[in-house]
Amino acid sequence: QATFALLEAGAKFNTYEVDLSNKPDWFVKQVSPLGKAPALTYGGPDVPFDKPSPESAKLADSRVILEFIAERFPGARLLPEDPILRAQTRFFIEVVRSRFMQAWRGHFLEGKPSEPFFAALEEVQALLPPHGFAVGELSIADITIAPILARAEVIFELNHPLSGWTEGESVKYLDMFKGPRFARLKQYRQDLEERAAFRASFDKVRILLPPQCFRRRRHIGRFQGWVERPSRLLVSAYEVGFVRVSSSKTDTSLYT
Repeated sequence: QATFALLEAGAKFNTYEVDLSNKPDWFVKQVSPLGKAPALTYGGPDVPFDKPSPESAKLADSRVILEFIAERFPGARLLPEDPILRAQTRFFIEVVRSRFMQAWRGHFLEGKPSEPFFAALEEVQALLPPHGFAVGELSIADITIAPILARAEVIFELNHPLSGWTEGESVKYLDMFKGPRFARLKQYRQDLEERAAFRASFDKVRILLPPQCFRRRRHIGRFQGWVERPSRLLVSAYEVGFVRVSSSKTDTSLYT
């Protein structure tokens, strides 16, 4: 989400992936006191990612970061100027976070039935206008849900082990996901995926990683095993530009 928004805003930035199962001390003490990711630093001098400047602002929580990016880069129009549209943007985000994401966790992580997940999809779909994005132009409302929808489609298509489904269930769910019940949502997904910023920020390869690349953690539910990504994003920014670094258990490459 944060990367998608920064790219849409035309910001120069860099990312560093933090292993949340083994958080570096500097991350917790100097960037994200609650140990949450994504987190963002902004302002101050150009410094190494693991030595954040005390002069930089530190932000955590996706919603906070997205609103900051929208406010910091108003030319990108990621948050509408009209107060009604702003309120609708925030309401859409709240539905995604409190209803859709709860249903996602319930099905994929806790082994609950699939229908509440699809019912939450219908709830999101009902908020969409007949055409275009959630509140007209692309906004942080769309950026909030775009990677989640794309990830769901990949899981359905590949019968990804994260699903915990029995053989053949993924075909049934994929047909439902792409069928008449979610026709408007299908067009919406296609519109989102046509954005260059989305294509540049959605890392499909990470979703395709084999189970051994994921940290094992037990869950009470329909399956046991790997469900947690080995790392999450720390986005580091400063006034003169951003530095982009990747380092995790599965990728130690430096990239720009």
